[in-house]
Amino acid sequence: MIEESDPKRLAQMALVVLLIIGCIALLLPFIGAVLFAFVVWMCTWRFYAEKLLPRLGGRDTLGASLMTLALVLVMLLPTLFLAGSLANGADNLIDYLKPYIEQGLPAEPPVWLSGLPFFGTEIETSWHRLAGNREELNGLVKQMIAPARQFALALGGIAANGLLQLALVLFVTFFLYRDGAAISKALYVGARKLGGELGENMMDKARGTVVGVMLGIVGTAAAQGTVAMIGFLIAGVPEPMLLGFATFFLSMIPIGPPLIWGGAAAWLYSDGQTGWAIFMVLYGLFVISSIDNFVKPILIARGAGLSILLIALGVLGGVLVFGFIGIFLGPVLLALGDMLLQRWLREEPFV
Repeated sequence: MIEESDPKRLAQMALVVLLIIGCIALLLPFIGAVLFAFVVWMCTWRFYAEKLLPRLGGRDTLGASLMTLALVLVMLLPTLFLAGSLANGADNLIDYLKPYIEQGLPAEPPVWLSGLPFFGTEIETSWHRLAGNREELNGLVKQMIAPARQFALALGGIAANGLLQLALVLFVTFFLYRDGAAISKALYVGARKLGGELGENMMDKARGTVVGVMLGIVGTAAAQGTVAMIGFLIAGVPEPMLLGFATFFLSMIPIGPPLIWGGAAAWLYSDGQTGWAIFMVLYGLFVISSIDNFVKPILIARGAGLSILLIALGVLGGVLVFGFIGIFLGPVLLALGDMLLQRWLREEPFV
């Protein structure tokens, strides 16, 4: 009897394994968007379930539609607006450079360019050489066209992929809101079956860590965008609100905000406002960027209940291993590992 049942059991196990592998293979191209959708859902579920849904009489589809629409207004539309502004800025840059390409360089470089410290003299010498030799200028332009075109295509591809991923995130989030109660129950039931009380504790810890990381990231981004916009207003930089939005979005990457306030400082210097350019650099270093360096770890550590060291290692390691979604996965994995280590040190059973 045992010999007859063994092949059947092995076949059942093989079928289950193949099914799991097939499902993972199908979802693998979308795993980043799906995981980020879960992050957004977990961070906003309490507001949706306790505040919005009761006022709608428990109508899940309507509530999910309103929440998804709110996320579109908060996440997708500003991204499209920023992308359009960047495209418009690229067109303006092309219009600015077109006369130099068609008519050649003027005899003398701009005063601000030749007056740059350390490099001003070399730039002025190269400018005079190119201005007096049209063939060399044309050759330099031709050499720059191909890399510039490739960079533009790569940047456009990244932007298009990002928008598609964001649209997929919002699509998945709608169904998570609509069926959120059933999904939440299934997750806790599965965790209880796999790990008993420890499984439920790990689920709670994972949720708390994700919410804490999101709070730290969004809170830091909002603070950086606000103080950056104030700095741009004080220095008289054009489009301070747009640059503030750009700082908000680019604060998700480590070198994002310096690209904005550094560009603003360069524009001020080129406009002859050296004092305001120095102010912008100092303001960017000691105010805008310091928020990311000091405030973000503190906010994340408080929200997630982890030490700043674990948060920093989790975020940096997660980004290196998993990409953007690693900002959340890294701290979650370290939080769960820390919880297991603490239970082991207290000699508490895992099951």
